[in-house]
Amino acid sequence: MSLKIVVLAKQVPDTRNVGKDAMKEDGTINRAALPAIFNPEDLNALEQALRLKEQHPGSTVTLLTMGPPRAAEIIREGMFRGADGGIVLTDRAFAGADTLATSYALSCAVRKIAQYDIIIGGRQAIDGDTAQVGPQIAEKLGLPQVTYAEEIISVADGKATIKRRLERGVETVTCPLPLVVTVNGSADECRPRNARLIQKYKYAKSPSEKAECECTRLYDERDYLNIAEWSVNDVDADLNQVGMAGSPTKVKTVENVVFQAKESKRLDGTDAEIDELIQELIANHTIG
Repeated sequence: MSLKIVVLAKQVPDTRNVGKDAMKEDGTINRAALPAIFNPEDLNALEQALRLKEQHPGSTVTLLTMGPPRAAEIIREGMFRGADGGIVLTDRAFAGADTLATSYALSCAVRKIAQYDIIIGGRQAIDGDTAQVGPQIAEKLGLPQVTYAEEIISVADGKATIKRRLERGVETVTCPLPLVVTVNGSADECRPRNARLIQKYKYAKSPSEKAECECTRLYDERDYLNIAEWSVNDVDADLNQVGMAGSPTKVKTVENVVFQAKESKRLDGTDAEIDELIQELIANHTIG
């Protein structure tokens, strides 16, 4: 049984390098000020998709991302690891979307894809930590969903068997296809880039990227190098439900908090000094 798998992926700012310019005055992220990376849990989701592809010959893995044209970078990154291609959902109208507007836009894109058996994404993105987009997409598409997935054990007879990692243990569930699965960071890490795939897809580009390139003949001859770009009109989305217009969540204020040490104490590490420090911390209620 071959499968058509869609992987939801997001290019996110690297939150390990957050500085004072990370947020704009309107409360949205200043993505230009931060290096962009492949959302970590989406990589876990990609690994599960690639394993299904290996288990079911003839299966395809398509990456779907929403963002600026530069988000094509993570489509290539996925192709270097084994994905078959991808789509960048990009339009100025999508800018500033909260989870509701994001899930609406992505669900419109999935409807345009039309043929799919499993939609897989990471549990949450590190730039929001809401874990809402995957479940919202499932709701908008009227599909069953399995969250907190740690392993897609098998797919057979129109059903998927999935192991979930919960707070107090592990649960194994069976769910009919098509379905939406969100994957935990505790799932297996994604495989590294494949050297042969890097050579094959290193020139893969989206239309926005090809606008700066003169080698159009290459893309006419090798269709697999073409990364699709879809706009609001391409997915028949309602302008009132995308971007800022479709986002009921608003950031009221943003406060930049910087922690500074007012004083310091140097210890030599003797038992007496450590005992004295513990007594001091207990006395001022820092601990205990």
